[in-house]
Amino acid sequence: MHAARNEAWRPFYCPDPDCNGKPHGSWEWNHARADQRPPTDTDWLVWLLKSGRGAGKTRAGSEYTHRMATVTHRLAIVGATGADVRDIMLEGESGLLTIAAPDFRPAYEPSKRRLTWPNGAVGTTYSAEEPDRLRGPEHGYAWIDEPAHWALIQEAWDNLLFGLRIGRRPRICATTTPKPRKWMKAVVGDPRTRLATASTYDNIDNLAPTFADIVIARYEGTRLGRQEIHGELLEDIEGALWTYDLIEPDRVPFAPELTRVVVAVDPAGTANKSSDETGIVVIGFLDNQLYVLADRSGRYSPLGWAKAVDAAYDEFAADAVVAEKNYGGDMVRHTLQSAGVTKRILLVTSRRGKAIRAEPIVGAYEQHRVHHVGVFTELEEEQTSWRPYEDTFSPNRLDALVHGATNLLGRHARADIATPASLRQRAESAGLSVVAS
Repeated sequence: MHAARNEAWRPFYCPDPDCNGKPHGSWEWNHARADQRPPTDTDWLVWLLKSGRGAGKTRAGSEYTHRMATVTHRLAIVGATGADVRDIMLEGESGLLTIAAPDFRPAYEPSKRRLTWPNGAVGTTYSAEEPDRLRGPEHGYAWIDEPAHWALIQEAWDNLLFGLRIGRRPRICATTTPKPRKWMKAVVGDPRTRLATASTYDNIDNLAPTFADIVIARYEGTRLGRQEIHGELLEDIEGALWTYDLIEPDRVPFAPELTRVVVAVDPAGTANKSSDETGIVVIGFLDNQLYVLADRSGRYSPLGWAKAVDAAYDEFAADAVVAEKNYGGDMVRHTLQSAGVTKRILLVTSRRGKAIRAEPIVGAYEQHRVHHVGVFTELEEEQTSWRPYEDTFSPNRLDALVHGATNLLGRHARADIATPASLRQRAESAGLSVVAS
């Protein structure tokens, strides 16, 4: 049985609907802000809390779910995975079991995936990895957490809507950091959606200083920070090699049994706080299809990235480390050997620039031959934002992806398969020619 937090329970909604959530009067604790309160009108289906990391969306979802347990007797609680449902939505610091009022705490039966409130309302937990489980059951309410990051969001969403047929006004509370996916754009634009947006700064008083420092230091001032901190829904960038519409249709939750797996690495040229990241991307291959398995990129010392490569190699039972021979190949071999890593190393030789190297891999995406196994926020942001003829920063995650994909596709990765019109136009305007391999 999950225990409630030790501190005394305190209500979340004060009488002032426009409250900023800070202590006032007899409400001497932090409580609900206006953006954490459900819509006041009745003609809506989805309450979408589109918020930055740590903005308090999970607490808002938990509180509203308890409220809806007094309105409907069948509730769905859906997270990205079964572990996420348990660890975040139920037992997390802002989870249902943790913040429940003492006289309205549901009994939790993990083996049955069931919550039962004192009034008899029943909540069933679901993993978005298994969308078919939502096909039959009926609900009057659903809380879905981080749906913008589910691999099978459209399947899970469709099945959830089919079963949302109890009561006159069924509701969905969707709490998520945004991502510019087709599903999210459709929900944001639906007239039945009520949208609330909050940033990490709105909830800064309730966050551990270390969390705030890490997130803000990492993302503030960047394009990705507009999404991860401020809850902004980003748009595609003209001139970028990829769009989310290229990545999204072929995303999968699991990879099949693969015939090859490589760990591709694109090391940073220096090792200090201002250095570029070292790109480390794990990719698998089966039947001329690629599966992006993991992104372990980050700022590392040479020893640090060597250990990260070694760990990823063992975790995914890889058969080779792949690096570019022209720029850093010998250094990769030397660094791994110096760190005591004795893995097979394959070097990719390229005489062309980054954009032309990447073009056949873009073509493979266009042919629906590349599958992201889950969501890789920072890798996908780099893919969809780097403009090869305008940006000067080095896209190390993207480069690692291209190195690994080039090695795995080999002769199947032809530059003349599919040339994005915008890429060709920009190449020609820059005085370059698009060359077939």
